[in-house]
Amino acid sequence: MNLLEECKGAGSIGIGGHVRPDGDCIGSCMGLYLYLKKELPQADIQVFLEKPADIYGCISRIGDVDSTCDEQKKFDVFFALDTSADRIGVAGTCFKMAGKRINIDHHISNENGCGDVNFVDPSASSTSELVYRLIGSEGLDRDIAEALYMGIVHDTGCFQYSCTSPSTLRAAADLISYGFDFSRLIEETFYEKNYLQAQILGRALLESIRFMDGRCVVSALSRKTLDFYGAGPQDLEGIVSQLRSIKGVECAIFLYETGVQEYKVSLRSSEKVNVAAIASYFGGGGHIRAAGCTMMGTAYDVINNLSLHIERQLDGRDEKE
Repeated sequence: MNLLEECKGAGSIGIGGHVRPDGDCIGSCMGLYLYLKKELPQADIQVFLEKPADIYGCISRIGDVDSTCDEQKKFDVFFALDTSADRIGVAGTCFKMAGKRINIDHHISNENGCGDVNFVDPSASSTSELVYRLIGSEGLDRDIAEALYMGIVHDTGCFQYSCTSPSTLRAAADLISYGFDFSRLIEETFYEKNYLQAQILGRALLESIRFMDGRCVVSALSRKTLDFYGAGPQDLEGIVSQLRSIKGVECAIFLYETGVQEYKVSLRSSEKVNVAAIASYFGGGGHIRAAGCTMMGTAYDVINNLSLHIERQLDGRDEKE
């Protein structure tokens, strides 16, 4: 795919990502936005996301992100990044109405894409890595490189996850050659937590429960608990990965209440559980080792329903790789 060729003659271009945008979603959207603003100065280019967390304030022009969208506006071209059509956030209607819809993604649950033009590669570490491939070294500058590097770092867990490949590391090496402070970027956007986030993490770990002979761990936070701390979704990032890091755990479940008997579920696994297959069964999606979904019922209902599928895979009765 040639990005500039796909946008040729476009007077208006929109860019959007998934609900509750994470580091890769924000990094890929901002990297593409900065690139198109540089190459197509005559075009009206807008980026739409739910309000990014404060930790992403270091990314150039993050203040340009619009968290509202005129649903009547028809864009000549609209990019949906790091998402399928059913998970696009504030600009979902604009994507559907666009003259040309382009989908760039790496989620295995969206392997066929949802656009008129699709660039989907489930083997890629991140959507930011895919945007890097499309832009190429000749199209980069310091700000674009910083945004894309951040996205790759977040979806690879600082290059620890199995999605990290030799091409991922080559891309990262090229990106850091543009001279931004990559160690500060990692510290501020990936590791550093404010006091509230540390409190919530501590509460989630304290109330976690191991089961299935210690192979699975779960933690659930109620709406009442979140309100007590004044915490939002942006304060919960990293909790499920911390649960997964407990020795002996093959699969971690973290859920928090988003409505009356409605829970946002995050799943992480090591080698034995394909959590993308489980999340897809319940209407969600993601990667083989990291996925999520929204489920209805009590917390106990949600945990019991997930446990049936996890146990089948751990016992070798439902191996979908």
